[in-house]
Amino acid sequence: MSRAFVREAEGGEAFEDLPDRSISPHHLVTPAGLARMDAEIASLEKRLTDAQVRDDKAEVARLSRDLRYWSARRVSAEVVPPPTDTSHVRFGAEVTFKREDGRRQTYRIVGEDEADPAKGSLSYISPLAQALMGTEVGDTVAVGQGQAEIVSIAI
Repeated sequence: MSRAFVREAEGGEAFEDLPDRSISPHHLVTPAGLARMDAEIASLEKRLTDAQVRDDKAEVARLSRDLRYWSARRVSAEVVPPPTDTSHVRFGAEVTFKREDGRRQTYRIVGEDEADPAKGSLSYISPLAQALMGTEVGDTVAVGQGQAEIVSIAI
């Protein structure tokens, strides 16, 4: 293990001094995403206090790094209100499309920190979300190696 980020604590105990997580310049967020961010910050603050009480230096370093990340993301968050119509795919909308093989897929277009494709949400900067943005029901878009038709847009 590289010793670049390892420091000796008082008493000779070694702990890792973690580098900050990189922060993306893209930071649109839904109202629900902002609420999850606030909950994460509150959870990290509580866990950090608990780790400080236990004098767990490694956990303090990890939680401090995560708290710095989420606090910076919170400050830079640009909340986008939910769309008010379903004429086009836009940030916050839920879009269903049908692939050439007949599979239907539905995704909500959300912020980077909210995205979880396995649970039906895509980051607005992902290639698929970018292909879907601005489309209307009936439009065809390139999806992977094939095509897909937009079948519905919901709020």
